[in-house]
Amino acid sequence: MEVKWVSACFLFKTLKVNLLPWLVLCMLCSWQCLSVDLNPQEKASLLLIRSWIDDDPNHSLSSWVGSNCTNWTGIGCYNWGWQWVGLGRVISIDFTTMNLSGRIHPSMCKLVDLESLILSTNSFFGQVPACFGWLKNLRTLDLSHNKFHGVLPDSLMRLGQLRELVLRGNLDLGGAIPSWLGNFSTSLEKLDLGFSSFHGQMPDSLFQSRSLKYLDFESNHLSGTIAEFSQPLMFLNLGSNSFSGTLPCYSAAAHSLKVLNLANNSIVGGIPTCIASLAELTHLNLSLNQLNSISPRLIFYEKLLVLDLSFNDLFGPLPAKIATTTDKSGLLLLDLSHNRFSGSIPLKMTELKSLQALFLSHNLLTGEIPARVGNLTYLQVIDLSHNTLSGSIPLTIVGCFQLLALVLNNNNLSGEIQPELDALDSLKILDISNNTISGEIPLTLAGCKSLEVVDFSSNNLSGSINDAITKWLNLKYISLARNKFTGNLPSWLFSFQAIQIMDLSGNKFSGFIPDGNLNVSFDFNNASYNGTRLPMESPEIQISVAVVGINELTFSYQLPSTVVIDLSDNLLRGEIPDTIFALRGLEYLNLSYNSLNGEIPNLEKMWSLRALDLAHNALSGEIPQNISSLRDLAVLNLSFNSFSGSVPKNESYKRFPGAFAGNPHLCLVEEGCDDGASQLAIPGRSFRGTNDEGPILAWVFCLSAVVSCYSSLMVLFCSAKTRRYIFHTKGSCCVCK
Repeated sequence: MEVKWVSACFLFKTLKVNLLPWLVLCMLCSWQCLSVDLNPQEKASLLLIRSWIDDDPNHSLSSWVGSNCTNWTGIGCYNWGWQWVGLGRVISIDFTTMNLSGRIHPSMCKLVDLESLILSTNSFFGQVPACFGWLKNLRTLDLSHNKFHGVLPDSLMRLGQLRELVLRGNLDLGGAIPSWLGNFSTSLEKLDLGFSSFHGQMPDSLFQSRSLKYLDFESNHLSGTIAEFSQPLMFLNLGSNSFSGTLPCYSAAAHSLKVLNLANNSIVGGIPTCIASLAELTHLNLSLNQLNSISPRLIFYEKLLVLDLSFNDLFGPLPAKIATTTDKSGLLLLDLSHNRFSGSIPLKMTELKSLQALFLSHNLLTGEIPARVGNLTYLQVIDLSHNTLSGSIPLTIVGCFQLLALVLNNNNLSGEIQPELDALDSLKILDISNNTISGEIPLTLAGCKSLEVVDFSSNNLSGSINDAITKWLNLKYISLARNKFTGNLPSWLFSFQAIQIMDLSGNKFSGFIPDGNLNVSFDFNNASYNGTRLPMESPEIQISVAVVGINELTFSYQLPSTVVIDLSDNLLRGEIPDTIFALRGLEYLNLSYNSLNGEIPNLEKMWSLRALDLAHNALSGEIPQNISSLRDLAVLNLSFNSFSGSVPKNESYKRFPGAFAGNPHLCLVEEGCDDGASQLAIPGRSFRGTNDEGPILAWVFCLSAVVSCYSSLMVLFCSAKTRRYIFHTKGSCCVCK
């Protein structure tokens, strides 16, 4: 309207017509548009729609009073006549993210002038109303992220002017895709049925729809051969289905297609060089398929920002030059992980100077990390783990001064940790575990104040724990396990505010376990003061960073969120501090294979405890009777100590067979041992083992876990295999894994 009035005013000025009367009229019209009274019948329909809303937690619809349409939240009106009252008709409804819940009242279908109906991200349920087919003026129908179920009503084929049909995120909406879906509207540009339950094959009509530009069927149950499209699509997302066959060239979209996601299907064969002719392509995700070859002649245009070929069966040398790059554009994310690439990392790859994330993990790569990696000054995430790379970590890595995650675990890297790494002051994740790195932790690493995850486990590091670690104030996870560290544990060891996992096992630490005020998050993590476990906010520790330049990309390094202290297999002595047993949120405590003595402190505050291992020490006294009241306890090992008295209640012995072995002065009499009581004479058995893959726990008690009714809790024990690296694209999901 405003554009038309401006054009009219310009015309009048050109014709030298007196504008004053017309300006007055325009002002009156503007006032009229700002105060549109609803048509009484349509107002009644809207109130009926509201009456079927079961929940409006944000009181979004509380503004639906009076007759002035402009005051009604989510409602757009237009006055079709010149009269001042009574002709305001509803042309749009937008309830996006209002958290509404309920059914759709049939009166919504009486709003026949509706052009846009958006109910996205609510909790509407029931079947998609068939009467929506009456709304023949609809251009946009968006019911995404609700709880609709059933099938698409055939009446929707009457919506001949529809441009956008978005039903994404209704998990129980499905059935076969209707044959009319591709040709019911000559204006249809966007069709999004992602994250639903549609099955079978795509109808032929979809391949012929000339107007279609955006097609998203991600995460359904569709099958059949992956096929060409005859129209110049701009966005195609068929990820996470069961499509098979070889990769098409999509030549009809050579100058239009920007996003192509075929991840997580069963596509076979090689990646054809013709795919690089998609000149406008910015995002390509072919991960999680069965692709087995890539041509060295495959070079993408500089417009490509994201390339994900991970989790395939690609082999041979890494492609030396996979994309062209300029000073202003080029690849931002390259993921070739989880394939069978071999040989060294080509120097040409370090010329992709726009790279912000590089994933080459889980391949067969050899040789050294190129020194030129420091040329990638925009790099924020680099993962070269699970290869056979050798040599030392190049000092030039500090050239990647924006680095947030450096993941080099499970290689053959050697040398020492360079003091100059303190230049990476934005680093959040540092994982060099399972290598042969030696030397001490440099004091200069105190400069890496942003660290949240530090894994130095399974190396040849030595020396004592220095004060550099105290500067890592955001630390959530630290593992120094299976190294050659010595000396006493520092008094500040338990002073971190955010720590959840601390694994210092398998070293030569000596002295006493630090006592004092444990200022750690264990005390409040997942536990309340009345002994009731609180629901976990997240099942995993997530450390996410937005990749600069593509703000919808997020990198997450995930670890199990089990709350852990593991000081096992050291040379610790003395008594166990009472303060450790006052940590309400602690879930796993392993102090085994030390020389600890004294009695077990009171367990009454350890409401969250799921695993307790004090085996192979010199502990004495009676086992606390309240150990049987720990409801979540799934694994217990108190074997090979010097406990005396009785096992707390016979069910504890039945629940954890073998947990009390090697304590010759224990008996099974519930009332206590006396001269006539039979002693606990079970053959001693060591449950100690090794697990090179585990970043935290070296072993668990298999026998107790099998017998325990809580054996499912064994998934809590950390393993490197549980780590996942995720890059996801909000909206387009073009690089989901």
